[in-house]
Amino acid sequence: MSRFLPLSDRERENMLKEIGREDLFSPIPQGLRLKEDLKIKAHSEKEVLDFFKNLAEMNKNLTSFAGAGVYHHFIPSAVDYLSTREEFLTAYTPYQPEISQGTLQAIFEYQTMMCNILNMEVSNASMYDGATALAESILMAKRIVKKKNTVAISKGIHPHYIKVVKTYLKNLGINIIELELKDYATDIESLKQTLSENGDIFAVAIGYPNFFGSVEDLKTIVPLVKEYDKKAIVITSTTEPLAFGVIAPPGDFGVEIACGEAQSFGNYPGFGGPLLGFLTTTQKHVRQMPGRVAGQTVDVDGKRGYVLTLSAREQHIKRERATSNICSNQGWCMLRATIYLSLLGEEGFKKLASLNYSLSEYAKDNINKTKHFKVLNTKPTFNEFLVQTDVDFLKFRDLCIEKGVFPGVHLAKFGLDKDKFLLTTTEVIDTEDIDTLVEIMESVK
Repeated sequence: MSRFLPLSDRERENMLKEIGREDLFSPIPQGLRLKEDLKIKAHSEKEVLDFFKNLAEMNKNLTSFAGAGVYHHFIPSAVDYLSTREEFLTAYTPYQPEISQGTLQAIFEYQTMMCNILNMEVSNASMYDGATALAESILMAKRIVKKKNTVAISKGIHPHYIKVVKTYLKNLGINIIELELKDYATDIESLKQTLSENGDIFAVAIGYPNFFGSVEDLKTIVPLVKEYDKKAIVITSTTEPLAFGVIAPPGDFGVEIACGEAQSFGNYPGFGGPLLGFLTTTQKHVRQMPGRVAGQTVDVDGKRGYVLTLSAREQHIKRERATSNICSNQGWCMLRATIYLSLLGEEGFKKLASLNYSLSEYAKDNINKTKHFKVLNTKPTFNEFLVQTDVDFLKFRDLCIEKGVFPGVHLAKFGLDKDKFLLTTTEVIDTEDIDTLVEIMESVK
């Protein structure tokens, strides 16, 4: 049992001496290194609990119209209860099918539902979030289209996603072209010009719906890209896949990789996490897909069983042949999404999406009647849209907070226009909440 005991101070010093203490910290500049012990006062359990209780009481319970990539939906109690059963909560990566049937079945059902929602042929599990799912999708497209080296990314994709993509691709020699917008959707003429002037594009990435809430014209974009090069990959990035309860999914248009963020399926906003990325594709590209795929089979007795059928990560094969270095499972977030979608069912999914859409249209109609606020989206939206104001947004936001309302996400947060904000409506608010927000807007001088 000695191997389970902590190291002694002497053993630790010997190990540091052997590997070279200074070499270990050499990348850290001297000015940033701590020269003395941490001065942390010891606290009792009660003191710690009281501290966090007092901290939590500082939060204000507001009616929130925030979204911009993370959404607040009503989550049935059954999701919390079932997902916190210990056999799920403690489950690790399901390498051994004989002891992992529950987790494998959950992954299989999650994959099936995501394929149905997006009208795609294959789904994986284990993407970190929507941003890394997009970056992995672009790398996947590069593996498929080997001889070209440029990706065109619409500026309508979430700004944080674009930053993550740039970080991923920075040292890989892949060029990025950003596609301009017109009326807060990808400018088709700009796309045509980009394609005609550059023969090196292997993929085009489009937000659907995009960051500004607009539903992009995939019916025009996909054939345009395929006319340019039938091998070029169209990628869609989605922050709110509930939208596909009322709008046509990416698979309807021939999109080959549809990725995004599935946090809104049974996972709380959680101050920005944890999140749940998804990636779906066509059967012919399955072997270039990162993450893992669970499949259904039968055992020696002919009974149904589940196994990992594809998991080409560096843990399983030679590192240079791995499709990604995704190591965490994201299995618990995926499990919550699976339970949530199972409880909704197909009809419930459509009804919930319809309710979100109706609330959004109600809000848009009433906001456009105010003097100082205007909805900017000219294309259809789902449950999120862009609002422009000629008053100081920060002062308006403070006024709203005083009255128990958070009005939306300021675009200045993303380095964009200070006079615009994203407003989101989900089923956790109602028409009375929207009326209250509109009344505050009308009271602004």
